Amino acid sequence: MFRDKTILVTGGTGSFGHKFIPMTLEKYNPRKIIVFSRDEMKQWEMAKLFQGDDRMRFFIGDVRDRERLYRALDGVDYVVHAAATKIVPTAEYNPFECIKTNINGAMNLIDACIDKGVKGVVALSTDKASSPINLYGATKLASDKLFVAGNSYSGGHETKFSVVRYGNVMGSRGSVIPFFMSIKDQGVLPITDPRMTRFMISLEQGVELVWHAFEDMVGGEIYVKKIPSMKVTDLARVVAPEAKQDVVGIRPGEKLHEQMIGAEDSYFTYEYPQHFKILPNINNWGSCEERIKDGKKVEEGFVYSSDNNAEWMTDEELQAWIDGHFNEIGKI
Repeated sequence: MFRDKTILVTGGTGSFGHKFIPMTLEKYNPRKIIVFSRDEMKQWEMAKLFQGDDRMRFFIGDVRDRERLYRALDGVDYVVHAAATKIVPTAEYNPFECIKTNINGAMNLIDACIDKGVKGVVALSTDKASSPINLYGATKLASDKLFVAGNSYSGGHETKFSVVRYGNVMGSRGSVIPFFMSIKDQGVLPITDPRMTRFMISLEQGVELVWHAFEDMVGGEIYVKKIPSMKVTDLARVVAPEAKQDVVGIRPGEKLHEQMIGAEDSYFTYEYPQHFKILPNINNWGSCEERIKDGKKVEEGFVYSSDNNAEWMTDEELQAWIDGHFNEIGKI
């Protein structure tokens, strides 16, 4: 699929890019991967990891800057859109900045990809875009809608847009596992609410979902990976079994449980062995056989939430993951 093709990754110096790029270089041997991001120091550090690999390019730019995107997309075949302002409390206190990146940036990218003849675009989304209660989730819901509608907005152009949605990425920078590990020696771990649950997905699984979306998409689909859940109290116990758990209350904009598919989505959601697919409810795409393929329609009112999940991660599974990824937790 990507062999001898050029791929651009927005926000490519983040956790996803650090995993997607080496995995894609190894599996597909693309002609070029372009890292498009605004932090020159992160690009400098990342470039050192790929020193001597002539398939790598680094391009300073911001998705808010439409003209810079047009320049970066010259000759690009595929785009992975990972750039976002995503820390929930930060978005609550800086809403204008979050909107500029997550919504205006999405609009800029859609326009630029269509005009530059990009073949396919997969945008990364989040559980927080399903029935959002915080500004970050609301901007990502708007972004998802923009990318879905981009397939009709493109008119006679052949650019296809789809979205992948997943929850908490285990061990990513700023997430709960590295946070707990960094303070476990203090003997107390803060727990927002003892009932809280979270979906658990590895970066490798996230990358594989993006690959699948590129291979499968007709345009407008939202792909949701089937992944296990875990209670935050159990997660804390695995990381620091001797530490006391101190209940501190939910942070601004935080949910008790994560949701990736809401009841309103159930009318257009289909189930597959490893994932769900939410089809667009515009242009009769929700009943399109080419998009449905061999999917089985979920029951009306179906909700995919971290508290009603059929699959739960055990303490042993989490500990095995931590042991196998110890040296990279919190670093990307």
